[in-house]
Amino acid sequence: MAEKLALVGIGKIARDQHIPAIAGNPDWLLEAAVSRHAAVDGIDNFATLDDVLENRPDIGTVSLAIPPQPRFDYAARALKAGKHVLLEKPPGQSLAECFTLEALAREHGVTLFATWHSRYADSVPRLKAWLAERRLKRLKITWKEDVRRWHPGQEWIWEPGGMGVFDPGINALSILTEILPYPVHVSQSLLEFPENRATPIAAQLTFADPDGADMSAEFDWRQQGPQTWDIEMETDRGSAKLSMGGEWLEIDGATVIQGSNHEYANLYARMADLVRTGASDVDLSPMIHVCDAFSLGRRVTTDAFEF
Repeated sequence: MAEKLALVGIGKIARDQHIPAIAGNPDWLLEAAVSRHAAVDGIDNFATLDDVLENRPDIGTVSLAIPPQPRFDYAARALKAGKHVLLEKPPGQSLAECFTLEALAREHGVTLFATWHSRYADSVPRLKAWLAERRLKRLKITWKEDVRRWHPGQEWIWEPGGMGVFDPGINALSILTEILPYPVHVSQSLLEFPENRATPIAAQLTFADPDGADMSAEFDWRQQGPQTWDIEMETDRGSAKLSMGGEWLEIDGATVIQGSNHEYANLYARMADLVRTGASDVDLSPMIHVCDAFSLGRRVTTDAFEF
């Protein structure tokens, strides 16, 4: 029987990704939406999560597609009400929030899924398997996009907890932590903050690799023209390049996966498996990299940013 689900936050990401993925999976029934400013045709629409919990006790799963700042309170209320919870990335404003939610899920015997949608790109398992049989020599992340195009007028990304350029950058870090056969950590960080903003518009990271590989990342929100979401790597036996955030994969110059995008379909399939088995998935390794980048970051001030 399909699991009934309520989707909280009906913005661009919900309409572009969550709603189509839910509709395409027979394990899910979208029964309710929560938004103060939008609605979804054909289902119950509520202004608050409390309205859902009171009026639709039959709904067992809550998916949160809202900014990270208010997410903790929503997730905590749902978990305490005995609901399974899916968290859009990043799973919270801080690691402490995430640890608390994980403990609440265990206490109430429900599933918590801290999602990293970029990990669910079709190319990631293929690249992970390829890399597992090789010794990494160099890895370079280049994640550059136009914030005005992807986050038009969204002031929350510039506020504490919004993460700034790490909002997209954490997608690259989620792939990195998935494909590497061993953990690495941030050793250096340079963060560029607009003079009128509380979060960075650009970042450069260096990683300490236990095998000595040269590993770095560059994130920038000022990219115009073609957008860049690439991870390039050289190994002792060939090279690979993941591009377009995971939609394309080249190995030794030959295209292996071309223009494939099933991230959210794969993500909701994973959530269905977790609910069926009574398990949770709360991997915080991408978030740890971001927290370390802020902790180690040398801060420089750049030009003011306005939408």
